[in-house]
Amino acid sequence: MPATPQPADARRAESPGELAQGAGRFQEPRRDDCPWCGSTHLRTRLRTPDLVRHKPGTFVVDECRDCAHAFQNPRLTAEGLAFYHHDFHAGQAGLDGFAERLLTARDSARRHRAAARAMLPFPEPESWLDIGTGHGHFPEAAKEIHPYTSFDGLDATRRVQRARAAGRIEEAHHGRLTDPEILARLRSRYDVVSMFHHLEHTPDPRAELRAALTVLRPGGHLFIEVPDPDCTFGTLLGKWWVSYGQPRHLHLMPLRNLLAELESLGCVIVTTDRREPHTPYDIGGAVALALARALPAPDAPWRAAPPTAFRRRLRSALVGAAAPLVVTATALDHTLAPLVRRTRFSNAYRIIARTTASPA
Repeated sequence: MPATPQPADARRAESPGELAQGAGRFQEPRRDDCPWCGSTHLRTRLRTPDLVRHKPGTFVVDECRDCAHAFQNPRLTAEGLAFYHHDFHAGQAGLDGFAERLLTARDSARRHRAAARAMLPFPEPESWLDIGTGHGHFPEAAKEIHPYTSFDGLDATRRVQRARAAGRIEEAHHGRLTDPEILARLRSRYDVVSMFHHLEHTPDPRAELRAALTVLRPGGHLFIEVPDPDCTFGTLLGKWWVSYGQPRHLHLMPLRNLLAELESLGCVIVTTDRREPHTPYDIGGAVALALARALPAPDAPWRAAPPTAFRRRLRSALVGAAAPLVVTATALDHTLAPLVRRTRFSNAYRIIARTTASPA
C-alpha cells in the first residue's frame, strides 16, 4: 500500500527553488542606525532561528541604546516577508501547532469583546476600520458591543475577502493602508481605526500611523495594541519569549516612543493600558517552543526530504510525553495573570489616541 501523502508534500517541490540562493537573499543589507531615532548606538538583543515554523535562516533583533527601539536587523525584504508568512495560518499538529496557536491566543471572542468595550466611554462610532483584520474575528465580536457601528476590514491577505463573504465585515479592503490608492479611497471615512498587533509587522510603523490618521475623521480615535518590549519576560526568556515573533515581527516599540510619535502628529492621548492587553501565554509558549526545538525535526515543505516513518513515530511519542508540561505551564500563565498584569511582566500595551485635526 502506498504511503499516505503528508500535508507538507503539497509545497515541497516549490521550496528548493525558493531557497536555492540561500535564506540570506530574503534579507536587506544590515543597517547601522536606528530606524526610529537615527542613533548609531546599537546592541544585539536577540539572535534566533524561526522557532514556530522552523524555516531556514537566522534572525537578529537589535536595540537602540538611546531610544530603546528594537528592530529586526537585517530586515526581511518584501519577498522574505511573503516567504516566512506563507503557511503561517495553515495549522500544525503537536507542539509546533500549540506554539502557533499561542501566537493567535489574543484572537478569542472574549478578548475581542473586552477590547471593544474600551471604546464605550466615547460616543458610539458610526464607522470603524480594523487594520490587519485577517478573518474579521475582531469586528464580528465587536458588533456585540457596538451594534450600530459599521465595521470594515483591511488586510494584506485574501483572508479579508473571506471575512466579507462570511458577513463579519461590511467592506473588505485588500492591500496595505499605506497604498496611495487605498488612502485616497478611505480618506476621512472612519470614526475609529484599530490596529491590534499590526504595527510590529509593518516595515515602517510611522508611515502606518500617518496613514491611519489620514483615514480618520477629525476627532476620531486610533486604537493600538502591540507587544511591550519592556516586558520582563522578554529579558528572562530570551529567544523563547513568544512576543519576539521572529521572523514575522519587524519592530518592537517602547510605549514612550509611540506616545511621543502620536503627539507629534497632533493626537491627544486619551488612555494607555498595560493590564487588559496582557495575554497569558509567556511561560507556556516558552516551554512549547523549547520542546519543539529539542524534538526531532518535524516534516515541512522546505526540507529536502520527509522524515522517515521511524522519526515520525518517535516525534509523536515524544510530543505526547511532553504535552503535560505545556499544559501545566499554560495553567501557570493563567493563574499568575491577575498579578502579572499589574507588573512589568505584562507583555502588551494599549493606546487610544484622538485626532484633533485633519492630517496634512
